[in-house]
Amino acid sequence: MKGLFKKLNESKIFKDLTPQEFSWVLYDVGNSAFTMLGCSLIPIWFKSLAIGTAPGQISGDNATAYWALATSIVTIIVALIGPICGAIADHKDTKKVFFSTSVAIGVIGCVINGFAMSWSLFLIIYILTKISYQASLTFYDSMLNDVTTDDRSDAVSAYGYAWGYIGSCIPFTVALIAYVMGPDMLQILPGSISRLIGFGVTAVWWWIVTMPLLSHYKQINYVEGERGAITKAFTKIFATFRRIASEDKKVLYFLIAFFLYIDGVGTIIDNCINLGTDLGLNTVGQVIFLLLTQVVAWMGSLVFAKLSKKYDTVPLINICILGYTVVCLYALTLQHLWQFAVLAFGVGCFQGSIQSLSRSYYSRIIPDENSGEYFGIYDIFAKGASFLGSFVIYVVKKIGIRTGGVFNIFGFTIKSINVAVGSLALFFILGLVFIRMADKQEQSEESKKDIQ
Repeated sequence: MKGLFKKLNESKIFKDLTPQEFSWVLYDVGNSAFTMLGCSLIPIWFKSLAIGTAPGQISGDNATAYWALATSIVTIIVALIGPICGAIADHKDTKKVFFSTSVAIGVIGCVINGFAMSWSLFLIIYILTKISYQASLTFYDSMLNDVTTDDRSDAVSAYGYAWGYIGSCIPFTVALIAYVMGPDMLQILPGSISRLIGFGVTAVWWWIVTMPLLSHYKQINYVEGERGAITKAFTKIFATFRRIASEDKKVLYFLIAFFLYIDGVGTIIDNCINLGTDLGLNTVGQVIFLLLTQVVAWMGSLVFAKLSKKYDTVPLINICILGYTVVCLYALTLQHLWQFAVLAFGVGCFQGSIQSLSRSYYSRIIPDENSGEYFGIYDIFAKGASFLGSFVIYVVKKIGIRTGGVFNIFGFTIKSINVAVGSLALFFILGLVFIRMADKQEQSEESKKDIQ
């Protein structure tokens, strides 16, 4: 396996990446498999267990609402533990330990999820797995400062998202075949076996592709001193918050902007399949279009990676925000499968780019030696922000249940799920306002970096 990864690194595609950069990119290839499963088949499997008339089962609208609520719970928990883990991991030789532990828990949880037979147990295990997955990303994002240089951070960050999209298609194709062979389609495999294959192949892929990073990563940037306890970590985090609020308006305004627009991004990713299923669209058609969206996202990320070498980062982020705003407004009109495809491809054009550009931009305006602490705060806004969008969907769906699942807006009858997704446009509009404010601010001397 090591020989295979080495040959890949030496290939024409990845020859421009150092071994450390290549191993870092590979983790995106691994964890993206779980992301892809989570935004496509996992909600479908959840609904197959939850929806029905048998004792303990619920309606379709309630299933969508509970799924959105579960997503909110995950984001709140991750928002609380992220900065604590980040502050502790800033000490020498600790980041790798926390990263490998969170990955291991996530992989094991992914396997166990395949054995769940009730919708409530399925949802609980998924919540725990998603928390571990998101925690691993806190450490992973903060590793960027260790594996590459400032002038390469945009490109390396974009490569991670780009190849993550393509790599995730490999295990997902196996999971999709297992789903098609399951009880909802060809009825060759029992539902329990179909789900187990999907979760199992995703977990194995996630772990194997993570191994190079575990072997090659070395923590270069860290803070000296006694390893802090939880209370010290909280003190440090609050002090950083105060410092950012009072002394570094550039970071402050960027975090507010990021909080707003990334909320919309995460909510759309988590609830894209719910939009289609609530409209009664063909399930297999939706999943296939989401699979093709990975290719669109791959191409979009590579395009923006090249653009980042010629243009400033902030204008490129603005383009992505405007693109997402159009996608949300378009969701108000969505009724047919071909419209779902247009929406999914629109999301794919900007999905990886807005995340990679935001991550690399932030890495350049923060102090290197405190990257874990700062990225812990970054993850409060990243992972915690999606709480708002998911909660909006939960509330709108609950209101929709009382109104027959539809709203009458300006004389037009629109289903509640369309209204829920369309309302996310407000988050992007406000995000655009604050990132423009951030761009006008002078950078803090503490970061000791230059923004391109």
